[in-house]
Amino acid sequence: MPTREWISKKNCSIAPKQLLKAYLALCSASFLVALYFMVYGAWVVMLFAVLEMMAVGCAFVYCGRHAGDKESVVLGDDGLVVELVEAERVHQVRMDPRRTRIEIPALRHRLIALEANGDRIEVGRFLTERKRQQFAQELRSGLMDYRSAPAAV
Repeated sequence: MPTREWISKKNCSIAPKQLLKAYLALCSASFLVALYFMVYGAWVVMLFAVLEMMAVGCAFVYCGRHAGDKESVVLGDDGLVVELVEAERVHQVRMDPRRTRIEIPALRHRLIALEANGDRIEVGRFLTERKRQQFAQELRSGLMDYRSAPAAV
């Protein structure tokens, strides 16, 4: 049986190194303005600039850690393998394609659930609603093809 693979990941428009450069430029500009006001006696501006850059730094670290998040669903001879990567943590689940059930949510903005042998995993977090429906149909078709193929001995 030919292998089918679906990979979805975040649409990141800036790389972590570029994010660092943007943060340094933002800090430089903010601290120069705060320094100007501090020289003229408004030292509180520097305090707020430091707090602001710490908050922006925390947000940038969060974005940088999640820039490589992705989902991979592979249907092949080894079965159905679902791999989730979130903030450098990898979670992999192997399922029997002959027993896997796809649960398409009735409500919009919900994820597709895959269930087999007591394992349940949700996929489709990086897909739009339309793409999620398309993916579910393709996966359902792939599972049907897998079930109808003769078992390898």
